[in-house]
Amino acid sequence: MNDVSTEIAHTAARIVVEEGLEYGQAKRRAVKQLGLGTRAPLPDNAQLEEAVFEYLSVFCADTQPAELRALRELAAVWMTRLAEFRPHLTGAVWRGTATRLNDIHLQLYCDDSKSAEILLLDKGMDYDVGSVPGPRGGEVDRLSLTVPCEALGEPIGLHLTILDTDDLRGALKPDARGRTERGDLTALRRLLDAPGTLD
Repeated sequence: MNDVSTEIAHTAARIVVEEGLEYGQAKRRAVKQLGLGTRAPLPDNAQLEEAVFEYLSVFCADTQPAELRALRELAAVWMTRLAEFRPHLTGAVWRGTATRLNDIHLQLYCDDSKSAEILLLDKGMDYDVGSVPGPRGGEVDRLSLTVPCEALGEPIGLHLTILDTDDLRGALKPDARGRTERGDLTALRRLLDAPGTLD
C-alpha cells in the first residue's frame, strides 16, 4: 500500500469499528473525511481488514473479544434453529472483527426460496424483506429481523440471505490468506472453543 491508501485504510478502520459501517461505506467516508478526490487509491478489503484488526487490538482489546463471543454465540443459536437451511455465518462476526455495533449475517441455502420465510411466519416473527446482490449476478432476498442478545443486554440485527442449494458449491473456498468468507455451525463452534483468540 502507498501512504495515501494506508491513511485511508486506518481512517476507514476507525469508522468500521466506531460506527459499525460496512467496508465500502467506510472507505468512501474516509476519503471524504481526509479531503481526497474520487481518484484516491483505495485499499482493498483484505488491507482494510488488517487495519481493523490493528485498531481493535490497540483501542478495543478490553471489550471486543467478549462482544465478538456474544455475537458468535447468538449466531450459533440461530444457526441451530435454522439448521434445515444449511446456515453459514459470514461478515464481521465470522471474520472476527465484530463489536456490539455489528449485525449478524447468515446465508441460508434453501431448496425452496420461501421456506425460510414460512418458518419465521410460523414462529410469529416480524421481519423485513430486502434484496442484495447474489453470487450469480442477480438479486436475492434478504430477510432482516431484530433479535435479543442477553449477553450484551441489547437487540441485534439478524440478516438472512436466501440462496439456492446449488450456490453452496465453492462457497467455502479460502482466500489468499487461507481464510474463508463463511463457515457452518461446526466451523463456528471450533472458533468458539479456541482459547483466547480475536478471530
